[in-house]
Amino acid sequence: MSDDHPAPVPGHALRPEDDGYDDACSGYQIAFRHRPELAVAATGPEDMRAAVEYATANGLPVGVQATGHGSPGPLEGGVLISTRRMDGVRIDPGARSAWVAAGARWQQVIDAAAAHGLAPLSGSFPHVGAVGYTLGGGMGLLGRRYGYAADHVRRIDIVTADARLRSVTAHSDPDLFWALRGGGRGFGVVTGMEIGLVPLTRIYGGALSFTGDVMDDALEAYAAWTATVPDELTSSLSMVALPDLPVVPPPMRGRHVATVAVSYIGDAGEGERLVAPLRAAGPRLRDTLRDMPFTESGDIHAEPEQPHAYAGDNALLDGVDGAELSAIRRLSGPEAPLMCVVGLRHLGGAFARPPEAANAVPHRSAQFGLGVLSPVDGADPATVRGLHGRVLATVAGRTVGRSVNFAFGAGRAADPTGLHPAGDLSRLTGLRERLDPRGVFAHARPGTRPGPGGAGVSP
Repeated sequence: MSDDHPAPVPGHALRPEDDGYDDACSGYQIAFRHRPELAVAATGPEDMRAAVEYATANGLPVGVQATGHGSPGPLEGGVLISTRRMDGVRIDPGARSAWVAAGARWQQVIDAAAAHGLAPLSGSFPHVGAVGYTLGGGMGLLGRRYGYAADHVRRIDIVTADARLRSVTAHSDPDLFWALRGGGRGFGVVTGMEIGLVPLTRIYGGALSFTGDVMDDALEAYAAWTATVPDELTSSLSMVALPDLPVVPPPMRGRHVATVAVSYIGDAGEGERLVAPLRAAGPRLRDTLRDMPFTESGDIHAEPEQPHAYAGDNALLDGVDGAELSAIRRLSGPEAPLMCVVGLRHLGGAFARPPEAANAVPHRSAQFGLGVLSPVDGADPATVRGLHGRVLATVAGRTVGRSVNFAFGAGRAADPTGLHPAGDLSRLTGLRERLDPRGVFAHARPGTRPGPGGAGVSP
């Protein structure tokens, strides 16, 4: 970038030699580092609009990052817009809605809504950016009762490749509104969104952890149990061989652990009755189930806040049984060539029902979502791909597709295979090409990478 081209947003635009540049480029995913020619620490929609205008005028690609949890890969050159400083949240209790700025995290929305007896359709990790999570669909803690987070979006404000700020609703632009809710990234830079909230202050939730000889019994019990629970109960199963390190709680340290996480919209007494079949599977390493305020819902999964390097993939399934889960346990356990965190999310219920205004969330027939994730700091990429491929091959006959929100790392996030049915994929591709013919946002599109001048090219 020549000095003849002034920064688009004076005071908020950083070049590699500037203080604050590395911080603006960093995120939760540290397997790779963005190295843009210019990093824009946006403080409002006009900063974002100016950054896009500058990029298009100079033939540069644009990347966007809030927390960086689901980054599609490194942006080399071009303009990176960091939205983390745009973290405002406004609640309209009468409309049961929230206005969420581009960089806000779910915990901020949860806390603001709780003051009015309301809750959002947030996920298992409350420190994830709300906007990125929702653009990919959003499988939340309350999903079997209320559906995907994307189903509850009422309006999205976005800067498109023509540097125009648009307010998108089901009436103003039905095609783009459809695509933005579940179609993933690559349509522009979202400056904020209006979402619906649900009346909720407390849930019954927590986790049950099993190890040793009882693991297969617990896996069999979970697979059978999911067919019996009401839509008010959303749950997941995880499996991981934990290291023998001080950072791991003593009861779990050095053990292969299966954990069932539960969130139930109802009173604790009924919750206790519903989870009794799981407790009957055998002794637990940990049992944290309790009545809790929704503001503490992050305790259910207790996911790590420390940034790290990871890669992962997923499959959406039409079913699963205990034998398949036991096979996955053996493949991903202590004998695996590297740590592999397996997560199985129970879908169905409202996840399967289309919203009032149609959106691009795919594969609603899926009954489960299976994810695999591994730390990759120093790991051989071929080993990671091989392990994940073997695990997912176990359920190949059950697979109906993939979820964009659980394809992690530059390789898998760039692969569009299975993310959308052919008709939807064609519609999404056509809309991206119409809105962004020069590929300004190609960095974020599945199946493309920014080439010279920002044009999208096949990987």
